Amino acid sequence: MKYFSFMAAALLSLTVACNSGTEQASTTTEPDAANTAGQSAVQDNDSQKDVVKVAIGSKDHTTLVAALKAAEYVDVLSNAGPFTVFAPTNAAFDLLPKGTLDDLVKPENKNTLRDILEYHVYVGVLKDALLGDGMTYGMANGQSVTIGNKDGKMTVNGANIVATVPASNGIIYVVDAVLLPPKK
Repeated sequence: MKYFSFMAAALLSLTVACNSGTEQASTTTEPDAANTAGQSAVQDNDSQKDVVKVAIGSKDHTTLVAALKAAEYVDVLSNAGPFTVFAPTNAAFDLLPKGTLDDLVKPENKNTLRDILEYHVYVGVLKDALLGDGMTYGMANGQSVTIGNKDGKMTVNGANIVATVPASNGIIYVVDAVLLPPKK
């Protein structure tokens, strides 16, 4: 009798385990936000933030974050990098001619927006020591920016670098102007 009770309990446990495994397998094959989103969807509140999470956490970069979303570049800049990002503030975007930003975030202008955003990204880490006066660096869009470094004030294409923020996948230089690529 004890043997029968033990076997019945074991069979019941096996049946439950198999059924719960089947249910689990069927639910993990359904697409959901965590399975379809990219690197930006990873939840990690303990590690240093990547460049996108730093921007998202900044009240001064909401326009930049909106532009990254419109260009579908949130996941790209959430990846390992390393990246150097020259991040314009909201006030920098406000300096653009009226209506420019509204036009750029329209779906039909996504390639132009991407070109402008890529002009703010260097693939690699440019630490302060590498930002010598007159140095030029090729940006992600294939065009170059020029660094100014005089009397302790650093600029990129004339835009003032007002802050430096380290990130897990690179470095962010906060700038007071939007960098517009030269016409090709």
